[in-house]
Amino acid sequence: MAKEYRVDLDALDEVVRKLNGVLKDMNGTKDKAGSGTFLPSSSLGKKYVEHEMLHKAHTDMKTFIEDQIVGKIEKLVEDFGQKSKKTKEAYDDAEHENKIH
Repeated sequence: MAKEYRVDLDALDEVVRKLNGVLKDMNGTKDKAGSGTFLPSSSLGKKYVEHEMLHKAHTDMKTFIEDQIVGKIEKLVEDFGQKSKKTKEAYDDAEHENKIH
């Protein structure tokens, strides 16, 4: 007797929809991390020794947040969403093939 399996395709579809929603919401986060935290060099004052050091530290941290934190989370969610979508499509195709035979 062959073993049977059952996959809840609606649940997989829901995972993909929710992950797409997370990505959409993250666009706002990425925008805030990018433009919302912009700090002009002149806002830190001028003509003191630490001025360039402070501005560089701010720019480095801003870039780190954008690329290393938000960017990596976004990529992880996107990858998982794509894999979930491909899995659902594969099960859809298999189910369709089983109905034909």
